[in-house]
Amino acid sequence: MTRRYWNINLEEMLEAGVHFGHGTRKWNPKMAPYISAKRKGIHITNLTRTARFLSEACDLVFDSASRGKQFLIVGTKNKAADSVAWAAIKARCHCVNKKWLGGMLTNWSTTETRLHKFRDLRMEQKTGRLNRLPKRDAAVVKRQLSRLQTYLGGIKYMTGLPDIVIIVDQHEEYTALRECITLGIPTICLIDTNCDPDLADISIPANDDAISSIRLILNKLVFAICEGRSSYIRNL
Repeated sequence: MTRRYWNINLEEMLEAGVHFGHGTRKWNPKMAPYISAKRKGIHITNLTRTARFLSEACDLVFDSASRGKQFLIVGTKNKAADSVAWAAIKARCHCVNKKWLGGMLTNWSTTETRLHKFRDLRMEQKTGRLNRLPKRDAAVVKRQLSRLQTYLGGIKYMTGLPDIVIIVDQHEEYTALRECITLGIPTICLIDTNCDPDLADISIPANDDAISSIRLILNKLVFAICEGRSSYIRNL
């Protein structure tokens, strides 16, 4: 994998609060190599190591995107949801930003069936067929459609398992991470000081509670994916 320069700036990360970890009582000892100091009861992440692993992650997604691989971005907590949706649109990726439904990947056949149902209902809505149903039936179908949009809207065009999964907050998305591990899908995970750095293929130590921190990390990954996609298109 070729190493590239991704303009990862330590000052920029400081301004975004990437270095702020959790309280010193709420930490995982495995994160010790990624922590540089304690300040007012809070662990401070070593941004030099953050920059290193973020650069490695950017190299990985660039190479994967340049070979036409597909990505899934997962982040369902309130502080991550909007940034995840923005990143997915910008990089033309799939995303889950509301709720991870257990078995979404490990029970892909069921997920695929739900997606087919979702697409069929959307088509019925677009063609006006729902308007021809009795009011009560139409209301039931619209509620079903709304629910499917909430939970599956970000993966509605996904036709198979993703090649790489990017996860925001290991604790919050532990089920998704375990499914990826079970299936052997490579993962890039944003981890705070209370996480296990050994679970993901590439763990990026960073503040997973600040919107500015989450957006900065995703922004770098999105840029690398877009650059990779451009390279893929040029080589077609």
